[in-house]
Order: sequence, then structure tokens, then C-alpha cells
Amino acid sequence: MRVEPLIPDAAVAAPSPPALPDAFARALDGVSDALTGATRAEDAFAAGRGSLQDAAYERARADIAISVATAVAGRTTQVVQSLLSMQV
Repeated sequence: MRVEPLIPDAAVAAPSPPALPDAFARALDGVSDALTGATRAEDAFAAGRGSLQDAAYERARADIAISVATAVAGRTTQVVQSLLSMQV
């Protein structure tokens, strides 16, 4: 029995991951947007145009975004320190 290798018709291009600085900038923009939304909801509640539920919900979303960003920054710092301490 003779087996011939398969030759694809077209090259398969792997999707390239987004550049790290771009992904980091988008993540920070998301945190900034969450904080802006929370401030807007709190201001609307203070002015009598919004509900307390909306203000609390937006603040909780902003707090979670900040917590995630802080955890990611801490983990990134650990990874960079580990890489810098490796002996080549």
C-alpha cells in the first residue's frame, strides 16, 4: 500500500493575535468607560433623573472592571519579574 501526502489547495493562514499594547489600551479604555458610566449614573441619580438601582449597578460594574484590571496588572508584573530573573 502506498500513501501519498495530502497537499492543500490553499495555504491556511493562522489568525494573528492582537498586539499586546493594543489589547492593553483597549482594556484600559474599557475600564475608563465603566468608570465614566458609573459617574454618569450617579450624577443622574443625584439630579433626580436616574434610579438608585442604575447607579449601584454601574458602580458595581466599574468596581469589577477595576478589580480585574488590578489583578491582570499584578499578574503581568509577576510574569515580567520571573522572565527578568531567568538566567540565560
